Amino acid sequence: MTTTTTRPMDERKLDAFVSTVVGDLAANYAGVMVSMGRKLGLYRTMAGAGPIHSHELASRSGCHERYVREWLNSQAAGGYVVYHPSSETYELPAEHAHVLADEESPMYMAPAWDIPASMWLDEERTLDAFRTGRGMPWGAHDERMYRGVAAFFRNAYQGQLVGDWLPSLDGMVERLECGARVADVGCGFGHSTLIMAQAFPRSRFVGLDSHGASIDAARGNARDSQVDERVEFRPADAKEAYGTREFDLVCFFDCLHDMGDPVAAAARAREALVDDGMALIVEPFAHDRVEENLNAVGRLYYSASATLCCPHAMSEPGGFVLGAQAGEGRLTAVLRQAGFRRVRRALATPFNLILEARP
Repeated sequence: MTTTTTRPMDERKLDAFVSTVVGDLAANYAGVMVSMGRKLGLYRTMAGAGPIHSHELASRSGCHERYVREWLNSQAAGGYVVYHPSSETYELPAEHAHVLADEESPMYMAPAWDIPASMWLDEERTLDAFRTGRGMPWGAHDERMYRGVAAFFRNAYQGQLVGDWLPSLDGMVERLECGARVADVGCGFGHSTLIMAQAFPRSRFVGLDSHGASIDAARGNARDSQVDERVEFRPADAKEAYGTREFDLVCFFDCLHDMGDPVAAAARAREALVDDGMALIVEPFAHDRVEENLNAVGRLYYSASATLCCPHAMSEPGGFVLGAQAGEGRLTAVLRQAGFRRVRRALATPFNLILEARP
């Protein structure tokens, strides 16, 4: 039998917390509205149009006005669009269009709502994983998760990979310009691989992923990009995928923490490097202490880790579950245990930690 001590309720704290929960609930509803706005072309239609009436937006987008008006009011209530009472018009500011409508913008985030949609669709499997301790591999999720992750990360990589991350590695850009061999482990739909291939026409690239459907999508993207003669995509496990002393650079983009045995995966990458090669490890940004990660970004990453990253790691042999908020200290320890003698933080952003590792 348990007993609880009754104490007076702090009404201010209660009201503040209720407000927080209502805000979170509204944000969940808003995610559905963002996804609809993207798929119906509403943001794209509003971009650059200035103030617009609901009937104009409905006509231009091919939607019913009454639905569009309610959608616009929800967007205005959330601050996603601006409402002009005097003219009863709605406007998507240029800065917001950069995030919601411009599919080539490095800040384009509209597809990201496919990821929590998959979390809801996968809820029963995730509940079972929590109760039993069983893993849940990447391929067991609803396909909206793969599409959402690929689309969301594509633009971030497009904006930072060639311009910021690779230049942070000592001497690597020059080697890529002259011609290098690169492995992209956990390549997913191949966006990171293809971005590098397009930027460095003298180099050759191999994308590796254990998820067959992602490799199929990557091969299709390669054909569309017209660099497929210099890019190969292989369905392969990270620990067995490549030969010895084969690559100048091995990349892990937001995936090392997903692996059941990250030490073995990193050790395999070290063995695959030429003598003066290096590994690039891009991970979600995190500090080493939990209390330092208790913020909006940490909340996002811990939630994704609980439903996507940890379950996949637990589905693989090894039982070494880093999680998406591993932090520089734990990642460095993994890389050193794998045989990398020189590990340094090459760069950090509010969302990513970029490490360079050398044998």
